[in-house]
Amino acid sequence: MAALDVFTLSIKALVNHLMALLEKQGTGVKAEEIRWVLTVPAIWTDSAKQFMRKGAVQALMIAIGVLTYLFSAVDREETLNSRAGVPENKLFIALEPEAASIFCQYLPTEKLNGADFRMAKPGTKYMVVDLGGGTADITVHEKVSNENLKELCSATGNDCGGTSVDERFFQMFVDMLGRPLMNALKEEEPSSYLDLFREFETVKRVIEPGKTTKVNINIPYTSLDKCCKNHLNKDLDSAVNASKYAKQITLKGDKIRIDPKIIKDIFKPTIESIISLMKEIFERAPSFDVTQILLVGGFSECALVQDAIERAFPDKRIINPDEAGLSVLKGACLFGHKPDYITSRVMRFTYGTGISLPFDAKIHDVEHLVTEEDGEQFCDGLFDVIVRKNDTVDIGTAIEHNFTVDCNDQEPWELSLYASSNEKPMYVEEKGCSLLGSMQISFSTASDTERELKVAFLFGFTELGVTATDILTGETVSSTFNLN
Repeated sequence: MAALDVFTLSIKALVNHLMALLEKQGTGVKAEEIRWVLTVPAIWTDSAKQFMRKGAVQALMIAIGVLTYLFSAVDREETLNSRAGVPENKLFIALEPEAASIFCQYLPTEKLNGADFRMAKPGTKYMVVDLGGGTADITVHEKVSNENLKELCSATGNDCGGTSVDERFFQMFVDMLGRPLMNALKEEEPSSYLDLFREFETVKRVIEPGKTTKVNINIPYTSLDKCCKNHLNKDLDSAVNASKYAKQITLKGDKIRIDPKIIKDIFKPTIESIISLMKEIFERAPSFDVTQILLVGGFSECALVQDAIERAFPDKRIINPDEAGLSVLKGACLFGHKPDYITSRVMRFTYGTGISLPFDAKIHDVEHLVTEEDGEQFCDGLFDVIVRKNDTVDIGTAIEHNFTVDCNDQEPWELSLYASSNEKPMYVEEKGCSLLGSMQISFSTASDTERELKVAFLFGFTELGVTATDILTGETVSSTFNLN
């Protein structure tokens, strides 16, 4: 099954669950009357955001009956492109650390678990550390007037969320029993496999930094023992005793008892990665005077994580609010009511288009030299910057560029957009630069000559928007990038 279909069906299940609950409560609310908010990690690329939007739109169309899932892929794509039944103002993308930060604006001080922490005071700066299951998202916000927020540092993060700890917990069992056996448990006894990780999830939240006695974890003993006998020709107890953990891990009934050092070592790489990311942001100029750290997300409730961050930043105030694991969910609802809560954002990439200019041997590389039939020389593939990495862009700001294009009214004009991790890229094919995507623009008015177009790029929102205007006729069209 295609990845898009997997996400579509997953979102559809959530939509159906909500609609069934609303119907049961007799609210009379219909799916098309709801403003839907989809949360994604702030470190996701524009392509990943558009992928999620596409899955969500598809799921909502199925839910409201506009789209039949058994359509062919072509029919489904045509219906999605029409956006029939799902107006743009009914589906928003919210960035997870922003949603959590918004939620905390409404919490009373006593629920923020931090003495005299005043979120409502304009000028307050704080780091938002969103530790979820898959990712860690870290950014810095400042409270401004009118109860709004602005971003001071672009989001930084990686895959050092709670599931990275799960992977090392799984690896511990692989080292003890072998990968083939653990894969067999996953395939032959999937419910038992999930039970094992559910139990570990409980331990992740309650284990204390100062624990010196062994950690008890309930395990699916019967299923594991069965797999050991079938694949290792020995029972579970014998397999554990024959492993390198024989002196550190023991079995007692349906529980496995693990030396606390092993458990803490499982957490160590993830915690070190989180702290390293935080230190990286504190070294940036806008974060020098930040004294407060807001820990949100389900993984932030882990006592080992909290203790490590407190020790790494003894001069900072650490705030872990009540219901930290629900802060993104509740903040997303608030964001849906006020999508402009964040007044400005810091660009994570440099965005631009590819252009050609007269070749200058003093500044251009010869490998980009193109010679026309008339002998005129150009440098091809130059990066024409629209907005730079680390630039602060206000919400709703349109950055305009003019283009002169040869028009063939039978074919739409295609504009390619590039993204670079460098602040000052030179070429669209250099290291750190990639083709973000392309968009096709068609005008209703015919033209036999070149068109002068004014293209407005809308940065600062959670998603990229584009409009193009024919300067001669005044016709304006909106389009979205077909992101790679």
